[in-house]
Amino acid sequence: MNISQSQNNTSVLTFRTDFWWLAPLSSVLAIVAFVIYSTWAAFQGGHFEYQNYHSPFSWPIHPKWWPFSPAFLTIWAPLGFRATCYYVRRVYYRSFFRDPIACAVRESRKSYSGETDVPFIFQNLHRFFLYTTLIELAVLWLDAIHGFIFSGRFGFGIGSLVLLMNSTLLSLYTFSCHAFRHLVGGNLDCFSQCPKRSFLWKKISILNERHGLYMWISLGWVGFSDLYVRMLSMGIWKDIRFF
Repeated sequence: MNISQSQNNTSVLTFRTDFWWLAPLSSVLAIVAFVIYSTWAAFQGGHFEYQNYHSPFSWPIHPKWWPFSPAFLTIWAPLGFRATCYYVRRVYYRSFFRDPIACAVRESRKSYSGETDVPFIFQNLHRFFLYTTLIELAVLWLDAIHGFIFSGRFGFGIGSLVLLMNSTLLSLYTFSCHAFRHLVGGNLDCFSQCPKRSFLWKKISILNERHGLYMWISLGWVGFSDLYVRMLSMGIWKDIRFF
């Protein structure tokens, strides 16, 4: 079949013979698994703390008048940040909306309205979600530091390392963000006149190259961090204390 014939055959999804569907399928399974677990954990309304460990799914201190799970005070910011992330957009556009599902694979939609789409307008809020996420990231680092304090003395256990790794991975994901990169080095006509901002922009650009990797690892680890604290709180797991 020649090129003109393949272009006219709209019933054919693609002529690719490799496992092109594996990446979008894996993305769907990973995101759905995280959404199911995080939603279930949020509605539990408990087991977010164990001694000096605190789950990243909820605020360490929440008002007594709040009638719902404390998780709902915090999950909206990282949820909005990830949902509007440039890399995550590509992931769910391809995986869930087939827009496009892969290179050289026919799209499912028949029309395009550009930047007037409601989802696209919502995605422009990404930089604002970045600001709220930076605040929550600072709280997570305080939680991570508190995870090394046992009865007023320094020490560490497996949970300390879990929470420290969680804050580190979330920091890598946040600071490698395109919006944060623009915040540091955007709107500059001449980098030579702003050497400090130029230096930071170059370092963040290096992180930005692995932004997608940090997204997936941090997504999985933040879920594991909550699971670890939850299992300790429920008495199912035991934390190993080194000193």
